Amino acid sequence: MIGSRIRQRRKQLNISLRELAQQVGVTASFLSQVERDLTSPSLKSLKAIAEAMGVPVFRFLLDESNGGHVVRHDQRKRLSLPNPTLDYELLTPDLEHQMLLFLGRYEPGGSSEAISNRPEVEECIFVLQGRLEIDLAEGSYILEAGDSIYFEGVDLCRITAGGEEELIYLSISTPPAF
Repeated sequence: MIGSRIRQRRKQLNISLRELAQQVGVTASFLSQVERDLTSPSLKSLKAIAEAMGVPVFRFLLDESNGGHVVRHDQRKRLSLPNPTLDYELLTPDLEHQMLLFLGRYEPGGSSEAISNRPEVEECIFVLQGRLEIDLAEGSYILEAGDSIYFEGVDLCRITAGGEEELIYLSISTPPAF
Protein backbone atom coordinates (compact mmCIF):
# COMPACT_ATOMS: atom_id res chain seq x y z
CA MET A 1 0.00 0.00 0.00
CA ILE A 2 2.72 2.49 0.93
CA GLY A 3 4.62 1.61 -2.22
CA SER A 4 1.73 2.27 -4.57
CA ARG A 5 1.14 5.66 -2.92
CA ILE A 6 4.82 6.55 -3.39
CA ARG A 7 4.73 5.42 -7.02
CA GLN A 8 1.55 7.41 -7.68
CA ARG A 9 3.06 10.60 -6.21
CA ARG A 10 6.36 10.07 -8.08
CA LYS A 11 4.48 9.74 -11.36
CA GLN A 12 2.42 12.85 -10.57
CA LEU A 13 5.70 14.73 -10.19
CA ASN A 14 7.03 13.12 -13.38
CA ILE A 15 10.35 12.07 -11.83
CA SER A 16 12.20 8.81 -12.41
CA LEU A 17 13.15 6.26 -9.78
CA ARG A 18 16.79 7.20 -10.32
CA GLU A 19 16.11 10.93 -9.78
CA LEU A 20 14.15 10.29 -6.61
CA ALA A 21 16.78 7.86 -5.32
CA GLN A 22 19.47 10.51 -5.75
CA GLN A 23 17.41 13.08 -3.84
CA VAL A 24 16.67 10.64 -1.02
CA GLY A 25 20.13 9.05 -0.82
CA VAL A 26 19.07 5.46 -1.55
CA THR A 27 19.39 3.20 -4.58
CA ALA A 28 16.87 3.07 -7.40
CA SER A 29 16.54 -0.69 -6.89
CA PHE A 30 15.59 -0.13 -3.22
CA LEU A 31 12.92 2.39 -4.27
CA SER A 32 11.64 -0.03 -6.88
CA GLN A 33 11.24 -2.71 -4.19
CA VAL A 34 9.45 -0.22 -1.93
CA GLU A 35 7.07 0.82 -4.72
CA ARG A 36 6.23 -2.84 -5.40
CA ASP A 37 5.67 -3.40 -1.65
CA LEU A 38 8.44 -6.02 -1.57
CA THR A 39 10.18 -4.19 1.26
CA SER A 40 9.14 -1.58 3.81
CA PRO A 41 11.18 1.59 4.19
CA SER A 42 12.30 2.72 7.63
CA LEU A 43 10.51 5.78 8.99
CA LYS A 44 13.70 7.75 8.36
CA SER A 45 13.73 6.70 4.69
CA LEU A 46 10.01 7.34 4.36
CA LYS A 47 10.47 10.82 5.80
CA ALA A 48 13.24 11.53 3.27
CA ILE A 49 11.04 10.26 0.42
CA ALA A 50 8.14 12.44 1.58
CA GLU A 51 10.36 15.51 1.90
CA ALA A 52 11.79 14.95 -1.60
CA MET A 53 8.24 14.73 -2.96
CA GLY A 54 6.97 17.75 -1.02
CA VAL A 55 4.31 15.92 1.00
CA PRO A 56 3.88 15.01 4.68
CA VAL A 57 4.77 11.44 5.66
CA PHE A 58 1.14 10.84 6.58
CA ARG A 59 0.22 10.89 2.87
CA PHE A 60 1.90 7.53 2.46
CA LEU A 61 0.76 6.02 5.76
CA LEU A 62 -2.95 6.79 5.84
CA ASP A 63 -5.54 4.22 4.85
CA GLU A 64 -8.06 6.03 2.66
CA SER A 65 -11.66 6.55 3.72
CA ASN A 66 -14.41 9.09 3.17
CA GLY A 67 -13.82 12.68 4.28
CA GLY A 68 -16.21 15.22 5.75
CA HIS A 69 -16.51 17.19 8.97
CA VAL A 70 -17.30 14.26 11.26
CA VAL A 71 -14.95 11.36 11.94
CA ARG A 72 -16.95 8.34 13.10
CA HIS A 73 -15.23 6.00 15.56
CA ASP A 74 -15.46 3.08 13.14
CA GLN A 75 -14.32 5.09 10.09
CA ARG A 76 -11.06 6.62 11.31
CA LYS A 77 -8.15 6.74 8.91
CA ARG A 78 -5.40 4.45 10.17
CA LEU A 79 -1.71 4.65 9.54
CA SER A 80 0.00 1.68 7.96
CA LEU A 81 3.37 1.40 9.69
CA PRO A 82 5.99 -1.30 9.34
CA ASN A 83 6.30 -1.43 13.16
CA PRO A 84 3.52 -3.72 14.50
CA THR A 85 3.79 -2.33 18.07
CA LEU A 86 2.47 1.09 16.99
CA ASP A 87 -0.97 2.14 15.84
CA TYR A 88 -2.20 5.61 14.91
CA GLU A 89 -5.75 6.72 14.13
CA LEU A 90 -6.46 10.13 12.62
CA LEU A 91 -9.18 11.95 14.57
CA THR A 92 -9.39 14.91 12.18
CA PRO A 93 -11.03 14.38 8.77
CA ASP A 94 -7.86 14.93 6.75
CA LEU A 95 -4.45 16.60 6.62
CA GLU A 96 -5.60 19.67 4.72
CA HIS A 97 -6.06 21.96 7.73
CA GLN A 98 -3.86 23.74 10.26
CA MET A 99 -4.32 21.19 13.04
CA LEU A 100 -3.85 17.44 13.37
CA LEU A 101 -5.37 15.28 16.09
CA PHE A 102 -4.59 11.59 16.35
CA LEU A 103 -4.89 8.72 18.79
CA GLY A 104 -1.65 6.84 19.37
CA ARG A 105 -1.46 3.30 20.70
CA TYR A 106 1.80 1.57 21.62
CA GLU A 107 2.16 -1.94 22.96
CA PRO A 108 4.29 -2.13 26.13
CA GLY A 109 7.89 -1.46 25.13
CA GLY A 110 6.86 0.00 21.76
CA SER A 111 8.95 2.94 20.70
CA SER A 112 9.38 5.35 17.81
CA GLU A 113 11.78 8.08 16.85
CA ALA A 114 10.52 11.50 15.84
CA ILE A 115 9.20 11.63 12.29
CA SER A 116 8.97 15.39 11.96
CA ASN A 117 11.50 17.88 13.22
CA ARG A 118 10.05 21.01 11.67
CA PRO A 119 10.65 24.06 13.89
CA GLU A 120 7.22 25.61 13.20
CA VAL A 121 5.34 22.62 14.66
CA GLU A 122 3.83 22.84 18.14
CA GLU A 123 2.51 19.65 19.75
CA CYS A 124 0.62 18.68 22.88
CA ILE A 125 0.23 15.08 24.06
CA PHE A 126 -2.35 13.95 26.63
CA VAL A 127 -1.91 10.46 28.12
CA LEU A 128 -5.17 8.51 28.37
CA GLN A 129 -3.76 5.17 29.56
CA GLY A 130 -0.38 3.68 30.39
CA ARG A 131 2.99 5.29 30.83
CA LEU A 132 4.62 7.59 28.27
CA GLU A 133 8.38 8.05 28.27
CA ILE A 134 9.23 10.99 26.04
CA ASP A 135 12.68 12.22 25.09
CA LEU A 136 12.93 15.87 24.13
CA ALA A 137 16.06 17.78 23.17
CA GLU A 138 16.43 19.22 26.68
CA GLY A 139 15.60 16.05 28.65
CA SER A 140 13.39 13.05 29.27
CA TYR A 141 9.99 12.94 30.94
CA ILE A 142 7.70 10.21 32.25
CA LEU A 143 3.96 10.83 32.05
CA GLU A 144 1.10 8.79 33.48
CA ALA A 145 -2.61 8.74 32.60
CA GLY A 146 -4.04 12.24 32.95
CA ASP A 147 -0.69 14.00 32.36
CA SER A 148 0.08 16.17 29.37
CA ILE A 149 3.14 17.72 27.79
CA TYR A 150 3.58 20.61 25.35
CA PHE A 151 6.66 21.06 23.15
CA GLU A 152 7.95 22.35 19.85
CA GLY A 153 8.23 19.70 17.13
CA VAL A 154 11.93 20.24 16.63
CA ASP A 155 12.55 19.12 20.25
CA LEU A 156 10.91 15.69 19.97
CA CYS A 157 13.41 12.80 19.81
CA ARG A 158 11.60 9.61 20.89
CA ILE A 159 8.38 8.25 22.39
CA THR A 160 8.33 4.95 24.31
CA ALA A 161 5.56 2.99 26.04
CA GLY A 162 6.87 2.23 29.52
CA GLY A 163 5.27 -0.08 32.02
CA GLU A 164 3.19 -3.20 31.49
CA GLU A 165 0.01 -1.83 29.91
CA GLU A 166 -0.78 -0.43 26.49
CA LEU A 167 -0.02 3.27 26.06
CA ILE A 168 -2.90 5.30 24.60
CA TYR A 169 -2.56 9.04 24.06
CA LEU A 170 -4.00 11.97 22.15
CA SER A 171 -1.65 14.15 20.13
CA ILE A 172 -2.56 17.56 18.80
CA SER A 173 -0.16 19.40 16.51
CA THR A 174 -0.24 22.55 14.48
CA PRO A 175 0.51 22.61 11.66
CA PRO A 176 0.20 18.84 11.06
CA ALA A 177 3.47 17.32 12.21
CA PHE A 178 3.65 14.38 9.81
